[in-house]
Amino acid sequence: MRQKLDCLIVGAGAAGMMCAIEAARRGRSVLLVDHAQAPGEKIRISGGGRCNFTNLRTAPENFLSANPRFCISALRRYTQRDFIALVERHGIAYHEKTLGQLFCDDSSKQIVEMLTTELREAGARLELSTSVESVVRLGSGFRVGLSSGTVEAASLVIASGGKSIPKMGATGFAYDIAERFGIKVIPTRPGLVPLTFDPDTLERLKPLSGISVEAEVACGKTRFAEGLLFTHRGLSGPSILQISSYWRDGEEIRVDLARGGDAAEMLLKAKSDSPRQAVHTALSGILPKRLAAAIAEETGTLRPLGDTGDKALRVLGERVNRWRVKPAGSEGYRTAEVTLGGIDTGALDQKTMEAKAVPGLYFIGEAVDVTGWLGGYNFQWAWSSGWSAGQAV
Repeated sequence: MRQKLDCLIVGAGAAGMMCAIEAARRGRSVLLVDHAQAPGEKIRISGGGRCNFTNLRTAPENFLSANPRFCISALRRYTQRDFIALVERHGIAYHEKTLGQLFCDDSSKQIVEMLTTELREAGARLELSTSVESVVRLGSGFRVGLSSGTVEAASLVIASGGKSIPKMGATGFAYDIAERFGIKVIPTRPGLVPLTFDPDTLERLKPLSGISVEAEVACGKTRFAEGLLFTHRGLSGPSILQISSYWRDGEEIRVDLARGGDAAEMLLKAKSDSPRQAVHTALSGILPKRLAAAIAEETGTLRPLGDTGDKALRVLGERVNRWRVKPAGSEGYRTAEVTLGGIDTGALDQKTMEAKAVPGLYFIGEAVDVTGWLGGYNFQWAWSSGWSAGQAV
């Protein structure tokens, strides 16, 4: 059976649901499909089950793209305040955790329920466990073969996301569609992902697994000051996830494990005040004990402060405040929260998200070469880009 409608949206995630809601509100006949058994699966698992649904500080500078200005239009037309207002209309309680990050007080399922309610009230249809089997360009519109039948739609919106977290069904579908229609795809890589060490470094640092510390992590001119976690594979925690989006293979990262504290000055003062104190004991005043002991052993400063030269203490302080390490790689798409790269923004209209060379074809959300920082920014891009396309289809 062949259906004719105004808009077919592929991908019932954050961006796809927002687009479907807005298009249906404008009177369009809308079908939203997804191969998953439930909508909004990434929403459901996000934020430890509480969904970091946006960030109060959302601004263009919080996003990476080959064209940093592309995201400006969508973010200005549908802001974090607009989405917060939607959340409040549905009576969902939320709180600011840190750095402008907003989380549900209760469960991320509330955001999914809010969106599915909006879909239903707007009149959009949702079909789950439905895959796309073919896409053909018509004179004006598209014929799409679905596992449930054939659809002819004036507009086709691709909201199928990127490659991150493949166990949840993530694929490169959006990139395949883009390439089929001659639209450039910026090479993709995992973003917001833990970094890994080579075997030698891992063996040396394995005893530190499980230790967390507030740190400042830098790569090039970019730096983030948040939590850092030593793992059995390498490094994780918010600061590492953030810097991973800027780090490239072969580069080193710089880590201040004392974040704002001058370790050398602290040790020299402790030497003057308590010369019989062990170096690692003094260092544990600004670092977790296990980490302090490991660094003291690594630098060979195991004697009392009074028996340790000032130069050795300064070397130790340098190791704490300016640790340089070269990751071997990342954990990849398996644990990456987002996909960097994607549909080239130069091929899209920044106001509508429509492909310039293929009228009626739209790309939104994570599939596009716009990637936010950790902390709710990527959800806001999904809401904003989905809303923008929903005004145009």
